[in-house]
Amino acid sequence: MARRIDPRPASDLRYIEASRRVRARLAATDVADSTNPLLVWEPGRPVPLYAFPRADVDTGLLSASEHKPSRAHPIAEAWSAQVDGRTAEAAAWAYDDPELADYITIDWQAMDAWFEEEDEVFVHPRDPFHRVEVRASSRHVRIEADGVLLAESAAPTLLFETALPTRFYLPADEVRTELLEPTATRSKCPYKGEAVYWSARVGDRLLEDVVWSYPDPLVEVERIRGLMAFFDEHVDVTVDGERQRRPQTPWSRKAER
Repeated sequence: MARRIDPRPASDLRYIEASRRVRARLAATDVADSTNPLLVWEPGRPVPLYAFPRADVDTGLLSASEHKPSRAHPIAEAWSAQVDGRTAEAAAWAYDDPELADYITIDWQAMDAWFEEEDEVFVHPRDPFHRVEVRASSRHVRIEADGVLLAESAAPTLLFETALPTRFYLPADEVRTELLEPTATRSKCPYKGEAVYWSARVGDRLLEDVVWSYPDPLVEVERIRGLMAFFDEHVDVTVDGERQRRPQTPWSRKAER
């Protein structure tokens, strides 16, 4: 019998070789620099971490940590990183697992910068099993809230991302921007770049941060530059005359005020 693929994170510790040079930098100093790192997924965690062969970590910058970080898999050893008077507490650890005994994992947030080859990368390592694709479409998309038209397009750009709803990106001139209020919210995505946001004013309701755009997207998704997308979780989307079900995602929080 066919079995539907489960997109949820696995329940065990997993890893794969990452065939690229990766550097973890603190205070302008490379704590680790390796062409043979691993991508490691902890149980139940959706995004991976980088683990480095011990020989590729500057252990002279590490000192035993007084406490072990709380991780989703048991830790055998933990270290703090110290560079030029800066200390990153419990920033590195070795998992209590024989397959990874010779590797040191470094906390992404504890470092100032990360590089893959010569490109600085942000937020978290990219998952090689996570895809983002952009396609031009001729579907007729209509977006409303409380019966008020917010946007309508017969030439949307569709963004398909693994395990996430299809997002409809529309030209700004097909969005009722007079109903939108720019906000100070910003977010970064390792696959798309940095997004800016707007709230939508619909009668007495304010749908907070319900619209976003990438003014300067990463080259892989250049086609969404300047286009505007809505959280389908909080608006009514009709595609080719058929009302779409609102998806349930981490963004399904209450958006109105």
